[in-house]
Amino acid sequence: MPVATPQQYKQMLAKAKTNGYAYPAINVTSMSTANAALKAFADKKSDGIIQVSTGGGKFASGQAVGDMALGAISIAQHVHLMAEKYNILVALHTDHCHPQYVESFMLPLIAETEKRRAIGLPNLFNSHMFDGSELPLAENIRQSKSLLERCARSQIILEVETGVVGGEEDGVNNEGAPADKLYTTPTEMVEIAKALRPIGAFMYAATFGNVHGVYKPGNVKLRPAILKDGQSAVRDALGKEAEHYLVFHGGSGSELSEIHETLNYGVVKMNIDTDTQYAYTRPVVDYMFKNYDKVLKIDGEVGSKKHYDPREWLKAAEKVMTERIAHACDDLLSTGKSLCL
Repeated sequence: MPVATPQQYKQMLAKAKTNGYAYPAINVTSMSTANAALKAFADKKSDGIIQVSTGGGKFASGQAVGDMALGAISIAQHVHLMAEKYNILVALHTDHCHPQYVESFMLPLIAETEKRRAIGLPNLFNSHMFDGSELPLAENIRQSKSLLERCARSQIILEVETGVVGGEEDGVNNEGAPADKLYTTPTEMVEIAKALRPIGAFMYAATFGNVHGVYKPGNVKLRPAILKDGQSAVRDALGKEAEHYLVFHGGSGSELSEIHETLNYGVVKMNIDTDTQYAYTRPVVDYMFKNYDKVLKIDGEVGSKKHYDPREWLKAAEKVMTERIAHACDDLLSTGKSLCL
């Protein structure tokens, strides 16, 4: 199937919220990692989300270019081509665009979709994330409203965030964030709904103790009840139809029971990056250790071209990343629920 249309993307999110499951949102940095995600979704008959961060886009453009928007465009075009070969729907998203990167990352991507729509082509990306969590709430809302107004004109969904996800990801370090910033308040959730709902469709990364990075199970102390209380406050203020489509960031080390609890409170998207990075790297390390005398020219020998051909170890990496994403589909209960079935 092609990349989801705006209407199909809205249907994906609505169905997930109504039926208590979420989509794995997989950060990718290359054609190989994007292919791993597509295959995993197809294997599990799950729709899903493929996303590119500012750092991922910069990497994808090559070290000589270093253009985060151009790299994201390149990956998105690849996904548009390859998605046609799979009988599931996939949406394209950009992750964690902080205020200093709006001009160099998000706005060029929105402009690219505007150009495509003007000549009858589908949107390049289905949604973009503006991470204004470092700003005072009033300024975060002001900038979010401005971006959503432009996104809505092209049927693009905007993801926003209040509160701070702890830890470090993609070069942004929040390890020293004040404890109270790790938890979104019910008041913030109501204010976001009041400000953004009249403009267009959006998703909301409310924070409830989430931490980016890698942790042993049980080390991340989540408080999912924060999401429950926030949604309750929104219902009381604006009605049930105003409940948020919530996004779960920083899920590594979370207990499965906590993940499932969040699905009851409106989480429809869970970002997965750290775990898939490890899944992709681990088989490469294993391959190199087992074949060190073939991938290296040792003691005057010539090695083995068959073994140091990058395609060999990249296939191993892709396979294990696919398996990890398939596991995420099971955990988030999206397996077997594609709109294409």
